[in-house]
Amino acid sequence: MSDNTLVISIDAMGGDNAPAAIIEGVSQVAKKNSSVFFFLYGDEAQILPLTERFGLKADRFKMHHTTSVVKADDKPSAAIRNGRESSMWQAIMSVRNGYAGAVVSAGNTGALMAMSKICLGTLSGIDRPAIAAIMPTMKRDVIALDLGANAECNSQNLVEFAIMGHVLYRVLFQLEHPSVGLLNIGSEETKGREEIREAAAVLKGFGHQINFHGFVEGNDICMGTTEVVVSDGFSGNVALKTLEGTAKFITSSLKKTVKGSILAQIGFLLASAALRRLKKRMDPRRYNGAMFLGLNGISVKSHGGADAFSFACAVEAAIRMAENKLCDKIKAELATIMDTPASLSSDE
Repeated sequence: MSDNTLVISIDAMGGDNAPAAIIEGVSQVAKKNSSVFFFLYGDEAQILPLTERFGLKADRFKMHHTTSVVKADDKPSAAIRNGRESSMWQAIMSVRNGYAGAVVSAGNTGALMAMSKICLGTLSGIDRPAIAAIMPTMKRDVIALDLGANAECNSQNLVEFAIMGHVLYRVLFQLEHPSVGLLNIGSEETKGREEIREAAAVLKGFGHQINFHGFVEGNDICMGTTEVVVSDGFSGNVALKTLEGTAKFITSSLKKTVKGSILAQIGFLLASAALRRLKKRMDPRRYNGAMFLGLNGISVKSHGGADAFSFACAVEAAIRMAENKLCDKIKAELATIMDTPASLSSDE
């Protein structure tokens, strides 16, 4: 392993399909990224045979045997108290200690967030971390945050989320001035709670440094009205689950309709090429990998039910963030543009 090699730590025991889907996903990434090395945390008796099965070569990873696993139903407090020897905790600690550039886990979301916050700490200038994810839209992929880390947020939190989302979009999509919108119940300036209106006023004050669009509504997310959508964790999580449910409903309805008649099946065959492109574009596995933004280190949460392809997508997102030094860029951006008014304090 050379000095220029990027190391990614993997919680190989987290998730419904662990460790098989995790190791297969890592193997897929390793074959496409020759300069990435992996630390695998978990039960070596289960993991090592899988590395041979899926062709993950011995010179591409280092095995770190751990004796316990954070379970899906563990409360975060219990996971922190009892999970210091777990694959999740140890993988996060490798980032804290500077041995790895990012950690990826498909395990318990609450535990991963709590452990990441304790082990990595928050960036200077960030009050609370946020969960961010990529969503497909009619125009382009968008980044939405917060998706559940903070049910209630003050105006300072929303402003910080906007800055972090702005930087993340630039890093992942190489767009210099992504537009940022605040999720609200209307686009009018008088709509919404006081903290949302206050956050909008601050974001407007940044001028050209933040491309602030204004308020957006729920339907604007799928329309791709802005590249970044900012909300409190409660509203963001509801929006996310609603979109996921709608996508499943449409897919299920389409399948039933196609099976309904011979003419429908013929029409499906004629449109199959276009439908395959649509399926690839909307495949939720491609958008796997929620990021815990605002931490002093990169921690990525894969969906708990991820298959190998889906987990590989989460790992590739972590690689892009680590290669582009996301945390350093967020810190630099905060130092450049974040001059919070005295009246906008974190204990508001």
